[in-house]
Amino acid sequence: MGVFALWSTLALTLVSQISFSSAYFPLEARGTNIDGTLPVYKNAHASIEDRVNDLLPRMTVDEKVSQMYGDIDGWMDMSDPLDDTLTFNETGLEEMMLQKGGSIWAGYLAPWDKIVYAITVGQKYLMENTTLGIPALVQTEGLHGFTDNGTTWPSPIGMAASFNPGLLQQAAAVIADEAEGLGYSQAFAPVLDLSRELRWGRVEENFGEDAFLTGEMGHAYVTGLQTGRRRNASSTAIARMASTCKHFAAFGSPQGGLNIAQVSGGERELRTNFLKPFNRACVESLSIMTAYSSYDGIPAIANLHLLTEILRQEWGYQYWVTTDAGSVDLLITTHGTCDTRECAAKTAIENGLSGEMGGGTYTYLTLPDQVKAGTVDIKFIDETVKAMLRTKFSLGLFENPYPYDDYRSTLRRPETRPLLHQMESESIVLLENHNATLPLNKNIDSIALIGPQVDRVSFGDYVFFNATLNGISPLTGFQQLLANTSVKVNYAQGSELWSNDESGFAAAVSATQASDVAVVMVGTWSLDQTLLWTPGTNATTGEHVDLSDLGLVGAQLSLVQAVKATGKPTIVVLVSGKPVAEPWIQEHADAVVQQFYPGELGGLAIAEVIFGDVNPSGKLPVSFPRSVGTTPVFYNYLKGSRPIDPGQVLDNGQLTFGHQYVLDTPVPMWSFGHGLSYTTFSYTDLSLSHPAIGTTGDFNVSVTVHNTGDVEGKEVVQVYMTDLVSSVVTPNQQLVGFQKIGLQAGASQTVSINVNISQLAVWTLNNAWVVEPGVFTVKVGTSDQIFLSTNLTVA
Repeated sequence: MGVFALWSTLALTLVSQISFSSAYFPLEARGTNIDGTLPVYKNAHASIEDRVNDLLPRMTVDEKVSQMYGDIDGWMDMSDPLDDTLTFNETGLEEMMLQKGGSIWAGYLAPWDKIVYAITVGQKYLMENTTLGIPALVQTEGLHGFTDNGTTWPSPIGMAASFNPGLLQQAAAVIADEAEGLGYSQAFAPVLDLSRELRWGRVEENFGEDAFLTGEMGHAYVTGLQTGRRRNASSTAIARMASTCKHFAAFGSPQGGLNIAQVSGGERELRTNFLKPFNRACVESLSIMTAYSSYDGIPAIANLHLLTEILRQEWGYQYWVTTDAGSVDLLITTHGTCDTRECAAKTAIENGLSGEMGGGTYTYLTLPDQVKAGTVDIKFIDETVKAMLRTKFSLGLFENPYPYDDYRSTLRRPETRPLLHQMESESIVLLENHNATLPLNKNIDSIALIGPQVDRVSFGDYVFFNATLNGISPLTGFQQLLANTSVKVNYAQGSELWSNDESGFAAAVSATQASDVAVVMVGTWSLDQTLLWTPGTNATTGEHVDLSDLGLVGAQLSLVQAVKATGKPTIVVLVSGKPVAEPWIQEHADAVVQQFYPGELGGLAIAEVIFGDVNPSGKLPVSFPRSVGTTPVFYNYLKGSRPIDPGQVLDNGQLTFGHQYVLDTPVPMWSFGHGLSYTTFSYTDLSLSHPAIGTTGDFNVSVTVHNTGDVEGKEVVQVYMTDLVSSVVTPNQQLVGFQKIGLQAGASQTVSINVNISQLAVWTLNNAWVVEPGVFTVKVGTSDQIFLSTNLTVA
């Protein structure tokens, strides 16, 4: 037996031997029925709603409030991510479970056996030593992988570039597998904010700028994470993990791109853009997290219209809603809508019907006294706790809240690797390929690998300490791919990501001159969650890392220019968490490839794309501006919002003046949906199932796709629509459907894509969704190319 396996076995043995010094909450009639029969809430065969309604009246005010928050560090020392001490603080456990024992943050990095021990101790105490035996909802992160040494997948913006919801659903299922075995029951993901404000540091956490794509990818993630049932759970359980959609709502478009800053907009913009992904993906999710920011001057966590009237009443959402860490305190410290903890707790619970995530000062601890004083009506707490209980019963936690004995079998399984490899490959986007520079031939003599991203594993944020040790750098990936060839790899870093120092340029130029071709890898960088929040460290993307300039930092652009000046074919790979605004690279590089922050196999995947072992099939989920001054640059702007009379600054410094903009253009370098292939595709025979429909019928868009090139490839068929005349201003175009297909060289396939009639609706002046009669243009192509188009008439 290995050392790790031995420790794991000891951990489970230690837990099984725990007996607490006394029953702090001795059993009494509230945990049974007066006649001795089994309470409905303990009946695994009763309906979820019956169990909720039976349990809630048995609870005291303190027990109800305790359901709303918690933190595993109340009984465990989680300060050292490498510490493996299997002991707990019994006094801390008693206090935590008395006041904060229902919604427990446990997303700390720690050895797996310590996590298993900690969660088992907590759940065992709740189940066996409290009056009602209510298990905790145990929380962790799951943005692009289970963060406690689980498999790291590409960042969400990269997974969105795959345009493959089915693949994402499988990835999410793996994330659930890895977390579930350790005893976690809630994952804080997916993020459904829209990447329409590119200065914001958290662009990498989103599925892009488009509400439809974000909704489809979010729905796939929620489905993959939740589908199934925990072992030995009740037959009425409907999920094995609570997916937590965030941040509700409009969080990703803060003023100035500054994290948690105000978001400006009205009801129509809220519904037309920001709420659509949540409505598609999250009505069946078992949890939702609110946003830090305010919208139209109202803090999101205390927005009655957003959280009660829309989410609860209009959408009928019935599950757990929680604030983000420290959000309730922000009503006092940031938003200035309260001056006391009592006010903040009252405002949040009455307007949001939400719990309070750990990370703040547990402002909800003021609620029991406020109920007793009559300043807070218990009905708001009751409705909030009912939602929590509904989520717990839906997960089957009352039957089995514990980690699994064989949890190691669910973590980092070999069968996950092919799925991860496919996601890595499909997330890479070929942006430019002049004169068919790519793919490279393995018969070349040598290749120069240049740049600060070559010998680096660049993961996005929300990975934990030392996660990059599981990754393959591009340098290693190229070396592995070329190991059985005669191709020589000449590597020179050239510069740092974060420095203007050009002293390494000479070595980079020399390596390039000694090679047949150069691949220059530059971009942005993020840090793991430990370093990202450590003073004195640097990053250019991630939470609380916002940018005023979207160009390359330091000497990176000059390095690309120095390599290109050698005259050797130069391929630029942008490794980043958001669009990089460098028109010079678009105009001068022989080929440009975008790799949003990858997962563990990203270094191998980029090598395979460069040498043609993999045909790139990714498409941009976000548009690339020419400079920060030309943002916002999202493709689906309202009609009339992008007049074009551009100017420019030529390479020789000559100025050509325009008006929109004087010395630039609002047209993006690469627009949403763009992505090239090593083969070519053509489209024929566009047709609609019904060229004329009523205002209540869906329809299908059919088109035949032909692989007209010499190699197999995957294509994303994209359908866009324009409402030609409407009662309010509508987008110049809007994605309404897509499907990814694979075709052998010379093959054809007819694709039929269903379009839901709701995609045609507008939020009218009467504040209602209406499908208005009129003519709609339907096109197949990308956001900046039309392959085929036709008209749809709505009568």
